[in-house]
Amino acid sequence: MFELYWPAAFLLLPLPWLLRWLLPSAARPASALQVSFLRRLSQLDASTSSPTSAGARWPVLLIWLLLICAVARPQLIGAPLAPSVSGRDMIVAVDLSASMEIRDMQLEEHTVDRLTLVKHWLGAFIERRHGDRLGLILFGSKAYVQAPLTYDLDSVAQWLNESFIGLTGRDTAIGDAIGLGIKRLIQQPDSSRVMLLITDGANTAGEIAPIQAAQLAAEQGIRIFTIGVGADSMQQSGLQGLLNGDVDPSIDLDETTLREVADITGGSYFRAHDSASLEAIYAQLDELEPSLRAGRPSHENIPLYPWPLAAVWLISIGMALQQVRRQRNVN
Repeated sequence: MFELYWPAAFLLLPLPWLLRWLLPSAARPASALQVSFLRRLSQLDASTSSPTSAGARWPVLLIWLLLICAVARPQLIGAPLAPSVSGRDMIVAVDLSASMEIRDMQLEEHTVDRLTLVKHWLGAFIERRHGDRLGLILFGSKAYVQAPLTYDLDSVAQWLNESFIGLTGRDTAIGDAIGLGIKRLIQQPDSSRVMLLITDGANTAGEIAPIQAAQLAAEQGIRIFTIGVGADSMQQSGLQGLLNGDVDPSIDLDETTLREVADITGGSYFRAHDSASLEAIYAQLDELEPSLRAGRPSHENIPLYPWPLAAVWLISIGMALQQVRRQRNVN
């Protein structure tokens, strides 16, 4: 099928005539005639009055038309191709509640908050998901779909990096996040329905309990992998900056519920103490059997704009050679 990528380029076609009509003609200063000029004038008299001189404008007009054709980007579009690809449909749900700002995680020998570590790990995780479609759910007091299932992994990573604590409220609605993920995955093939839930607390908000949501997910063949984030211990400073001993910063982490959610759905529970402990989930998720689906349709486009540009080049060469030949005849 023939197509013009920028058909509006033909609106420029009358531009030379408009410029000639709008712009005033430049006045030529008079100059004295010389004897040699009279001789040249007699030699040019025959050529200037010939029909070929009147038709000298046509190559210029043809060049302009060909340039417009090249700018319009003509191309031949082949039949649509939709190759089959293997991959998984995965929803990633990330907790943005207030406790995710606790600075008890180690990343490259630096102490960072929990959300910073999750973003760092998920960024590397997303880069490895070639062929998979990812969606992103952010949850706190409520759960929201930040990114639907998409092959555009760069956009998913960007939306994750732009998230911040408190964006969705300061509580933790784990059950609602699972329920929203079910709605997004229910229309996908059974063998590739996967959800990754990352949280550091317990269910303190929402309309559905996590266990109830997990049972619904199991009925739909959705496997949920849960990750509990938080260090086992951290140093606590007193009023005067002195250390008061170790405390458990993850005391609110409901590991029992997260482990049960994973068991009900056929997934697994992971405990993330630091960046190294998160690496274990890579291998297990890579072992999930991908499903075969139609890939994104594509077309084989054959650009045609080089042809009018080549014609412009040939006509220009011909005009230049003709001008050189005329100059030699005059001299």
